[in-house]
Amino acid sequence: MKYFLELSYDGTSYHGWQRQPNAVSVQEVLENSLSTVLRTKTEIVGAGRTDAGVHAKQIMAHFDYKDVLELDQLTYKLNAILPPEIAIQNVCKVREDAHARFDAISRSYEYHIIFVKDPFSINKAYYLKKKLDVDLMNEAAKLLLNYTNFKCFSKSKTDVKTYNCIITKAVWEQHRDRLVFMISANRFLRNMVRAIVGTLIEIGEHKLNTEDLVTIIKSEDRSRAGYSVPACGLYLTAVHYPKTIYNL
Repeated sequence: MKYFLELSYDGTSYHGWQRQPNAVSVQEVLENSLSTVLRTKTEIVGAGRTDAGVHAKQIMAHFDYKDVLELDQLTYKLNAILPPEIAIQNVCKVREDAHARFDAISRSYEYHIIFVKDPFSINKAYYLKKKLDVDLMNEAAKLLLNYTNFKCFSKSKTDVKTYNCIITKAVWEQHRDRLVFMISANRFLRNMVRAIVGTLIEIGEHKLNTEDLVTIIKSEDRSRAGYSVPACGLYLTAVHYPKTIYNL
């Protein structure tokens, strides 16, 4: 039987989602906890791979188990032994062929920037001292929806079959002293959101203009795009699936 886990985590203390030989990852901690509760070695597959220091307000993962589980009890037991930075929100049974990564039809991220020094936002947002032209940044963000090849924002030497992504939302919103970038797409490349944000910041600083963004995208050259902003401000906020995977 196949089950989906819905969870959230503060990624500050973890070397990303994916299990690694010489660093502690969210996947490793979750697999160890799940194996302890189920009393059998259990592997999980996540909806994606967040980098070191990146947070998740919602991420999905699947695992297989031979018996019917009491889902509320499983949620309670997992949360009882998981560290405070990782929380299980829900566990549900899905179709046998469901896949947390490949069946996802869209993902959403937020990037948080603060302009006032805030001790409560350490490792939770990017502290930027410069003023930004948010209207110009939003004008540039809209242009992203006109393109599909985002190789210019992908981490170099990434092993992918295609650099095509369909962006459905890209907008900045001001919340007092906090600026939040919200972006949704069917898929994302490694480092893509952080590179987009860095490029839009340079536009907001008037170092680049909107025409430069078009040139950068068409170049397919990462070296021409802006810098990659720190991981601390990035949050995976939602992963969506077709309703059919829940129809048992």
